[in-house]
Amino acid sequence: MRGQGKSRRKYTGGKLHRHRKKRGHEAGRPAADTTIGETRRRKIRTRGGNLKMRLLRCEFANVADPKSGITKLAKIITVKNNPANPFFARRNITTKGAMIETEMGDAVVTSRPGQDGIVNAKLI
Repeated sequence: MRGQGKSRRKYTGGKLHRHRKKRGHEAGRPAADTTIGETRRRKIRTRGGNLKMRLLRCEFANVADPKSGITKLAKIITVKNNPANPFFARRNITTKGAMIETEMGDAVVTSRPGQDGIVNAKLI
């Protein structure tokens, strides 16, 4: 369990002794790594029986223009910059905060595609 759950060490450096084993609901899942292409989604059952939509590929984004207040569906051309990871921009991976180039112009992604199943963006 790398990256998930509590640390194995105390803040002093001493070892924490587990009082129980790991649980299934504590485990993480692989990242969605949403790329550009023909739209493909996957349903994920979460704890409590709720659903998350993993967006695996996407070719359109809901782009909002703050000046006119109009939102349109625009084709994604490329990922220009992704502050989450510089390698994501090279691989055209879309996450929240990524700067994407669309038909309407450059926009910043405001939704979480791997959690919400949709790409919402705001023009810069």
